[in-house]
Amino acid sequence: MIKKTVFIFLTAIAFHSAGHSQTTPAKTTTYVEQIWFGYFNQTRFSKNWGMWVDIQLRTKDDFFEELSTFLARFGGTYYLNDNTKLTLGYAFINHFPADNHQNVSQPEHRPWQQIQWHNKYSKVRTMQWFRLEERFRRKILNDDELAEGYSFNWRIRYNFFLQVPFKKEGPVPKSLSLVVNDEVHINFGEQIVYNYFDQNRFFIGLSYQVNSTDNLQFGYTNVFAQSSSGNQYKSINGARIFYFHNLDLRAR
Repeated sequence: MIKKTVFIFLTAIAFHSAGHSQTTPAKTTTYVEQIWFGYFNQTRFSKNWGMWVDIQLRTKDDFFEELSTFLARFGGTYYLNDNTKLTLGYAFINHFPADNHQNVSQPEHRPWQQIQWHNKYSKVRTMQWFRLEERFRRKILNDDELAEGYSFNWRIRYNFFLQVPFKKEGPVPKSLSLVVNDEVHINFGEQIVYNYFDQNRFFIGLSYQVNSTDNLQFGYTNVFAQSSSGNQYKSINGARIFYFHNLDLRAR
């Protein structure tokens, strides 16, 4: 009940912010096409301890035109039980040259904390997480130079993942599943004025179970994001190709 209540609350905030911004006369939406590549690893070392690693690379526009983002995220994981875990970590993000820093990349440092849990039903599997991030983004002086210091804000993310295997045995090796994923991002902090709603990421596609530990997910993604000005939006339509590698190194 608590999980559902929090989810409804966050969704209401997101739509309220988005709806409020839509009353701004100068609202504009930019449409771009990208490809998102990612490698994700969750390794369990013992009953209670494990690690998280993910590396991502995103293109900028027209699918193959330059790069927009590189991300490397690491974390230590504590397993409350087999289905629920806590992670504390750090991420480095490089934002390649963009509209307001055309000739220089913008680095970002991002500590993060997360609770993640899984549920298995007769055929359907779900995964959810709440993630809290502290975003330190280097300030921009002009198109060619970074400024001293960092801008800062908090961001909370709620992610819901649904997997429906096509085989009644579940996601067995060399089988396919339908996967649907949605994640909402909410900003907060003193420097957030117009964009409490940050973005929503939706994905629908297929998961191919490579073996007992690995799966490849590929499909369509849409990202609808709001800029800090509050009246500028970006709609990303693209392909997402993620490889998930899950290891259990506990002694058998």
